[in-house]
Amino acid sequence: MQDISHRLPQERKVNSSIPGPESKKLAERAEKSLPRALGPGLPAYIVEGDGGVLVDADGNSLIDFASGIAVTSVGASNPRVAEAIGEAAKHLTHTCFLNAPYEGFVAVAEKLNELTPGDHEKKTVLFSTGAEAIENAVKIARNHTGKNRVVVFDSAFHGRTNLTMTMTAKNKPYKAGFGTLASDIYRVPGSYPLRDGLSGEQAAQRTIRAIEQQVGADDLAAVVIEPIQGEGGFVVPAEGFLPALQKWCNDNGVVFVVDEIQAGVCRTGKWFASHHEGITPDLITTAKGLGGGMPVSGVTGRAEIMDSPGPGSLGGTYAGNPVACASSLAAFAEMEDKDLNSRAQEIEGIIREELEPLLELDTVAEIRGRGAMIALELVNADGTPNAELTGKVAASCKQQGVVVLTCGLDGNVIRLLPPLVINESTLREGLSVLASAIREN
Repeated sequence: MQDISHRLPQERKVNSSIPGPESKKLAERAEKSLPRALGPGLPAYIVEGDGGVLVDADGNSLIDFASGIAVTSVGASNPRVAEAIGEAAKHLTHTCFLNAPYEGFVAVAEKLNELTPGDHEKKTVLFSTGAEAIENAVKIARNHTGKNRVVVFDSAFHGRTNLTMTMTAKNKPYKAGFGTLASDIYRVPGSYPLRDGLSGEQAAQRTIRAIEQQVGADDLAAVVIEPIQGEGGFVVPAEGFLPALQKWCNDNGVVFVVDEIQAGVCRTGKWFASHHEGITPDLITTAKGLGGGMPVSGVTGRAEIMDSPGPGSLGGTYAGNPVACASSLAAFAEMEDKDLNSRAQEIEGIIREELEPLLELDTVAEIRGRGAMIALELVNADGTPNAELTGKVAASCKQQGVVVLTCGLDGNVIRLLPPLVINESTLREGLSVLASAIREN
């Protein structure tokens, strides 16, 4: 994998304990000022980042396997993105597109219409966050069909707003204690090959049977699914599952919505994970890597569906902010110029080369994912989820200067989301730390 030049040295350097004294001071301030619901997974406070590293307030240089949860795919301070943000801010920090429009909004929409799966006529509306995109995809689907019900899946994650936390599967910390959930949301089993042992066809038959028996198609507006589940454990459905589900939706007048918020925009080695599966969503939601680090999201879909809501019925004050749009366009240019789809595939090859020897351990049940979206599921000797080991491994990595994330309904999955611009030596060093932590714990 060819190295990319970066502003900061691409090395792991631990000068102090993590957290160090400066991070501890900041944590004390945060404890006094912020609610306890905000509990950062990393105890160190970050002051800058570049390429595959983050630098904390004590000068520790940490290898970044999180990318701000798949946001900084082109790096945390990509020069082209930073320049675009600065130039845009000189001219226009904000105006609401619904009140006073600007070209950047249109240009990002054009790019998403071009790159998302399918050669049909498409239209795009921009928002600020992934949860907003999901909320509006549901609104659009309900408006277009005149139906109300929405089907989601076991292990799904779609956001933290009232509607999207209802659509999310995991109770704690996302739903517990937050009152009445949204109505007309129905959950069915999906495809989790490691745990259910079903082929794609078998899993699809089970899913469709559950939908038909428990929900029905007559009042079903949309089926919403992640092509690779994110927070649910980086679960890749068995081959054939998603195409069968799409066909059922198409045959029954149900809008097929694919949530590509985490998996999309080069993360899996193609522009969208849907491309791996050969599916063409009616609506597709994007965010995270879309903005190059700035908050922007989108819903892209068939023109006739997107045109269903009337004038003024979609939007938001900050939706498709002009600076965020400039950042997004710069990020797209970086992805194309550096061929980050190919680079994501190279990253996957290196991750598998370094970590697949761990499959000899009883504690590593599976390594799965695509591109630079790879996970390890950790288990006990009897195959049950091992959240305790997962927590120990993640903590050990952070203490040694490697930032990793956990996920899964059982909290037993280590997920890897390195920046797509990480250099090979940095990637391999971080993977070595992770492998040692698994073997030693």
